[in-house]
Amino acid sequence: MRVGILGCGAIANIITNYAVEGKLGVDLNFFYDRDLERAENLASQVDGTVALKLEDMLENVDLVIEAAAPQAVGEVVPHVLEAGVNVIIMSVGALLNNELRERLEKIASENNARIYAPSGAIVGLDGIKAASIGKIQSASLVTRKPPKSLGIVTDEEQVLYEGKAGEAVQKFPMNINVAASLSLACGREVDVKIIADPSVNRNMHEVHVVGDFGEFTTITKNMRCSMNPKTSVLAAYSAIKLLKSLNENIRVGT
Repeated sequence: MRVGILGCGAIANIITNYAVEGKLGVDLNFFYDRDLERAENLASQVDGTVALKLEDMLENVDLVIEAAAPQAVGEVVPHVLEAGVNVIIMSVGALLNNELRERLEKIASENNARIYAPSGAIVGLDGIKAASIGKIQSASLVTRKPPKSLGIVTDEEQVLYEGKAGEAVQKFPMNINVAASLSLACGREVDVKIIADPSVNRNMHEVHVVGDFGEFTTITKNMRCSMNPKTSVLAAYSAIKLLKSLNENIRVGT
């Protein structure tokens, strides 16, 4: 499988490092970024090619990893799908826009393309997807992050947001993709609380779900990417595992 990356930031760097070590299981050979130097840096590590135009990439890959920003999902991903190229969307928050999600689904269907959204920076998404077959009474997410990763300075714990996932994604588009992933997995907007907590040095996500299946709670304490404290290493790992699974004959998990 030939793979290209759209957006050459922190996640793209982690994925490329795995390709350098021969652990990716696919051919990572095209890189596209508005910052040409960033694309050139990653391409040089795997003897890849820098795409000066998106079309150059789409003519030569089977799948594109969107690792840019939420606006890229609306502006660029439709062109990827129209070319019949599969896409992994890392900016999952954009998919909570019902109009955009339905538009992308329609384009994908018309062009025999697939859209993938990896589990990202949380655990337990398989369980929520299974639970959604029955009735879910409640689903909530409490996210704690170091104030710096949220772009604020404070010496005390502060609740920055409390409400539904859709609004949380709009207010914190680069920080709260997990709320979107949870909502899409369980088929309803989850309740979200975002806390800037100077006592923590990791991005933490506590998920609580109650339904006719029973009840579960998960807590994820993520290591932050050194290149970008807003990004959790687990998010990049989830994309890598998804890539590898596309070529596996046995798949474990829902």
